[in-house]
Amino acid sequence: MADDWLSPASLTPSARPVLFPGEIERFLLPSVDLVAEENPGLAPLRSGLLIITSHRLLWIHEPSVSGRSMPLAAVIHVFPLKKSVRSMFASPRVRIQVAVGIDGKVGEKGTRSEVITVVMRGKTDPDVFLGKLWEVLRAKAWEATQKEGSDEMERGENSQMGTRVRMPVVGVSGILRKEQEMWENTDKSLQDAFQDLNALMSKAKEMVMLAEKMRQKLLSGPSSHANSNDEDIGSKQDIQDWLLSVGIVSPVTKESAGALYHQQLSRQLADFVKLPLEKAGGLIALIDVYCLFNRARGTELISPEDLLQACAIWEKFDVPIMLRKFDSGVMVIQNKAHSDEEVLARITALAMKPDALRMGISSTDAALILGIAPAMAKEHLLTAESKGLLCRDVSPDGFRFYINLFKEIDPRDIYFVKADGIIPAWVSASLASA
Repeated sequence: MADDWLSPASLTPSARPVLFPGEIERFLLPSVDLVAEENPGLAPLRSGLLIITSHRLLWIHEPSVSGRSMPLAAVIHVFPLKKSVRSMFASPRVRIQVAVGIDGKVGEKGTRSEVITVVMRGKTDPDVFLGKLWEVLRAKAWEATQKEGSDEMERGENSQMGTRVRMPVVGVSGILRKEQEMWENTDKSLQDAFQDLNALMSKAKEMVMLAEKMRQKLLSGPSSHANSNDEDIGSKQDIQDWLLSVGIVSPVTKESAGALYHQQLSRQLADFVKLPLEKAGGLIALIDVYCLFNRARGTELISPEDLLQACAIWEKFDVPIMLRKFDSGVMVIQNKAHSDEEVLARITALAMKPDALRMGISSTDAALILGIAPAMAKEHLLTAESKGLLCRDVSPDGFRFYINLFKEIDPRDIYFVKADGIIPAWVSASLASA
């Protein structure tokens, strides 16, 4: 049986789809089968998550982190729902006629057609699914993407081969005219976006895409700008850093995900926090994640309760991160590879240095060694204290932690000092300072 009649779909480690440039999620549907009832030679796909995007139909099997994709350009016809007494007691079914190529895969350039049945096993209104499907089919967003890509390719060919110019661009005036047209279009988009709040929300995704194009243009700037001054370079770097922080092009929303909102939000959050965790040394405060994630989502803000619920679902998924609560009540997100034993060993080694034996260590000292925020370093120091590795000293200057010398004292002979213990090292460090 042919089990490759749909092309593979790229997924993140948390089973979220990797979207194309300009592609946006529109609707999610759980527990869906894709069956070719008229052609038993095509293996059915059972019990997966179906995602309608602006460009594709994605079927994802989350337990195995695998997926298949069907381009919407290959859809020839969507059959209306059959209303009958039998359909009231059976799983809703939507039949879609698609084009199939010579290789047997569903594709835009097909030589024959097949009818694929979407079987909805969950509690879903098929009319809502059909409405969303017809909405994206009428929009034909993939055609705009293809046209834009072909225009960029044609412009690239024109710049390399002067004989393939579609519209004559003569001299400096022609170049200036094209630049003026481009900036006028950009200015019009900005004006439309900032007319009022509703227009801004409707244009938010387009503005993110526009910002990404501007960032790519900055990254691929001509080498002739190599002689520009440091001020220009600095301003370009500032613009690039701002554009990089614009946000997520297709955030998970309650409107598109429905009952799967928190589950899909959890998976998207797991993908999002990877880079901040790497920069923060494998540990980041939950409040910082809340600010960063909401900033990236733009107008689609989430509540603290939604964030907590999304983090709690990580226990059910095979993701490399986890939610942790310290004894002090501080909640953080950390990598599962972040070993407390390794951190405590590094803190102990720091506390054994001559300067630390005399003066102790602060949360700032530990933060510099561990590469994390001082607030997180303080939590690790308190953990080391609770395990008997350190002792604290509270003074007007704040908390300072010292290596625990009490473990070296034998209650049966408090005057006995081991020759190779911590106390001789502390004594030598104190004498050196004197």
